[in-house]
Amino acid sequence: MKKKLVSALLCATMAVSLLAGCGSSSEAPAADEPAADEPAAEAPAEDAEAPAEDAEAPAADAGAGQVYYLNFKPEVDEVWQSLATQYTEETGVPVKVVTAASGSYEQTLMSEIANSEAPTLFQINGPIGYQNWKDYCADLKDTDLYSWLLDKSLAVEGDDGGVYGIPYVVEGFGIIYNDAIMQKYFAMDGAKAASIDDIKNFDTLKAVVEDMQAKKDDLGIEGVFASTSLTPGEDWRWQTHLANVPVFYEFKDKDVTDTDALEFTYSDNYKNIFDLYINNSCTAPGLLGSKSVDDSMAEFALGQAAMVQNGNWAWAQISGVDGNVVNQEDVKFLPIYTGISGEESQGLCTGTENFFSINSQASAEDQAASIAFVEWLFSSDTGKAAVTNDLGFIAPFNTFSDDEKPTDPLAQEVIRYMADSSKTSVAWNFTSFPSQQFKDDFGAALLEYASGSLTWDDVKALVVEEWATEKAAIAEAAE
Repeated sequence: MKKKLVSALLCATMAVSLLAGCGSSSEAPAADEPAADEPAAEAPAEDAEAPAEDAEAPAADAGAGQVYYLNFKPEVDEVWQSLATQYTEETGVPVKVVTAASGSYEQTLMSEIANSEAPTLFQINGPIGYQNWKDYCADLKDTDLYSWLLDKSLAVEGDDGGVYGIPYVVEGFGIIYNDAIMQKYFAMDGAKAASIDDIKNFDTLKAVVEDMQAKKDDLGIEGVFASTSLTPGEDWRWQTHLANVPVFYEFKDKDVTDTDALEFTYSDNYKNIFDLYINNSCTAPGLLGSKSVDDSMAEFALGQAAMVQNGNWAWAQISGVDGNVVNQEDVKFLPIYTGISGEESQGLCTGTENFFSINSQASAEDQAASIAFVEWLFSSDTGKAAVTNDLGFIAPFNTFSDDEKPTDPLAQEVIRYMADSSKTSVAWNFTSFPSQQFKDDFGAALLEYASGSLTWDDVKALVVEEWATEKAAIAEAAE
């Protein structure tokens, strides 16, 4: 069993961590992505063994237990701390929330899960995440939370039919734009488009962006795009989210949801949009290695940039910037166009990588308490109000009425695109990316490309080679 646990941890070090600026809300950071240079944690003690497949979610009274939630999104730490306090005041059940530092969730989870007081509630990022953490995931099939799920196919299932991860938010990402700046541009003589509706593909987007960049002084901006954050640990928008677009189309062509050998068929399309970002920005390409996501979002919020790639979770980052000049009604989404045939019907990149799991090796009382806390979050008036208004989640549960859905502009845009039958959402295939090391190396290569140290052919070769290598390593570790 010890060997099994060591192998599981090896897989975990290679795992795709949660996003989403995700960031979640998402990606992350986001999805927030783990840093490559952080030390790996020691394997848990052998006496902690208890395969998830043999564990069932307890139906015990939660009153005797306590909750330890490991949160992966620093940008919403205050919200979770407040919810913990409210829940404890209401029920008497102790709730501890620990938030991993940006870019360190997977490493933090590996370290904390080995402790005697380990997290009772944590996140996995889909089927790959489940394979890495299945020895610590309780079966949630008999919970109310699972019964409330609108689309049960979204849940993470084991080979035994159990449910080991439940999605708790649907998110979307694309190109966020300031409509006030865009309207100012459309009114200019010689504008390359008359309205935002004219921008339906990469060629038009490129023409508009380059013309706006040439007229940036007249528009009162420092660049069309906010800075492309390429500081290590801050590059998840490019090595994960942006990379999702070409991978989605390659998977679609092959009719697969994963592959051991990525050809990076649409690498030139990735280059199209990446070049557009870095060459029409507030910051020169060679200086992007010093920029963070916060820098980028501040530039947009202060009106220094007209566009920025991020997800609906970014609204809090925009509205929370001191001196924010962007009106709520002017914050909107465009799809990420790259020049792929048929992209005129493309919508936002929509999906989830956020799945709650309950630690199967925690006590029965703590498991029950953790389940009760999550169910309170998505069913009580207090919890649902926080989910909608403070976390900004688009929750996938039938416990939410129409008037309990998020009202922030980016969430509304995601809902609008999802409801538009003429648009096809780009699925989140980045949950299949082979490892964090792969993503970190991809991000480093993008920085070198932006600074002129690598050719694009070099970047493509690295992606193809490391994808195959890391997928092979995962397969070997799982044997």
